[in-house]
Amino acid sequence: MQAAASDEQTAVPCVIMRAGTSKGIFFHAQDIPPPGTERDALLKRVMGSDDLLQLDGLGGSRLVTSKIAIVGPPTRQDADVDYTYAIVPPGRDIVVYTSNCGNISSGVGPFAIDAGLVRASADVTVVRIHNTNTGKVLVAHVPVLNGRARVYGAFAIPGVQGTGAEIFLDYRHTLGAKTGRALPTGNVTDKLLIEDGRALEVTIGDVANPCVFVRAQDVGITGNETPDQINESRPLMELLKEVRGKAAQKIGLCTHWSLAEEASPALPLVVLVAPPADYTTTDGASVGGPEMDLRARLIFYNKCHESMAGTGSMCTAAMSRMPHTLVHQVVSDPSAKTLRIGHPLGVMSVVAEANVDASGAAVFERLGFSRTARRIMDGRVYVAKQVESREPA
Repeated sequence: MQAAASDEQTAVPCVIMRAGTSKGIFFHAQDIPPPGTERDALLKRVMGSDDLLQLDGLGGSRLVTSKIAIVGPPTRQDADVDYTYAIVPPGRDIVVYTSNCGNISSGVGPFAIDAGLVRASADVTVVRIHNTNTGKVLVAHVPVLNGRARVYGAFAIPGVQGTGAEIFLDYRHTLGAKTGRALPTGNVTDKLLIEDGRALEVTIGDVANPCVFVRAQDVGITGNETPDQINESRPLMELLKEVRGKAAQKIGLCTHWSLAEEASPALPLVVLVAPPADYTTTDGASVGGPEMDLRARLIFYNKCHESMAGTGSMCTAAMSRMPHTLVHQVVSDPSAKTLRIGHPLGVMSVVAEANVDASGAAVFERLGFSRTARRIMDGRVYVAKQVESREPA
């Protein structure tokens, strides 16, 4: 770490990046403490974790702006860098490392190139990223110019204004990210017994991150709802919280579903799926049913995602190619080479090329998605050496 800026604060080098539809603080691993309580305390102060608005830190009061990437030299031979993802949920005073974030992942390759961790080569530099959260390697294809990651390009993603250089992320090697199996229970569908006596049919998948998929109609919604409409429905959110907990218990992420909030606050993600249909995005744009293959609303940390998580898109894509899963049942064309996911801000297209082998399992030739990323700021963030108690005025 660099020398203290004063007796009361420490200055730490960092980069702020917009990566996909998220924004995060990127650190070189050498500039922060090793894993442990000291690192956690630092990251919470960087983000301003105690406050829902995160006014006293760099967090932006939303889950999609409360993310962190820690990037350093690789610890395995098949990778170019190690990358640890962390999130500091606003107001919860915790740092969570149990999952990966696909959007933040899209910034890791550009950060690594610009930080000198990976040497730029040709017009597109391949960066093999070891995600320490899941133990899996994902591969970023990063456009470069004059030894640095490119910014300008013609690629657009819903939820981000303008266009940028297209970064393709290959997720073929992330099957069984947390549990070791793409279908952790061995079943394409399972029944979860809800406390009110209902048996709810779900699909539990584990690609990039574990997800539990539920038909939107089975929980009383259409699939066209905005994030605010979903978040404001307390009965729905309580039901989805229970679904998440019972799926977490079923795949061994907690010992009892009621303990999921403490034992596994991030995983599994909950994805509500519905067949294609016309809807209006959060910002008022009209999307036609023929423009998509399914509609999806993703829940994480008991809130609806403003768009679609990158890892959630990968698990959704993988399940869409596995016969008889709930996702496979609702997509318009499960044999297509791309999957178009209608989310609250528009349609996200991902690559999902698969063949079904003799056993009925999907074998992926290509599985990935494209994002854009941009370095917004680099410098030093100032963090208090200790949090002093403040007496009320």
